[in-house]
Amino acid sequence: MARTRTTLTLSKVPSRTGQGGERRAAARLDKVFPVFIDGDGGAALGIARNVSEGGMFIETRDPQPLGTQVRIVFSSRDGEMTAVAEVRYVCHLMGGVREAGHQARLTAIRGMGVRFLYFEAGDTAAGPVH
Repeated sequence: MARTRTTLTLSKVPSRTGQGGERRAAARLDKVFPVFIDGDGGAALGIARNVSEGGMFIETRDPQPLGTQVRIVFSSRDGEMTAVAEVRYVCHLMGGVREAGHQARLTAIRGMGVRFLYFEAGDTAAGPVH
């Protein structure tokens, strides 16, 4: 069976100065994918978003407490990779969505921003990610 590799696209986010401005200068991964999270608040599934070399946002129903360390497992057909990260912010957003011709509905996004501390040795990922 032939293996295929997915090409991941990183986009550069320019740094802006000033109060409330964008401070990120690292490239961002323009993909979403599932991750497994384990921390003091228990274990959960999440969706990784806005990934950079320094951290990422994880959309999850039950974000871990601010300041705690979490283990994040990235799985693929080729193996797993585990990162240890610190929860830097927690997000609970609620809003309304209105689609043309339909009644407005409430939607919520919950998650946490994490900063990578290190990646654990002994991960079984086969080869580099392209």
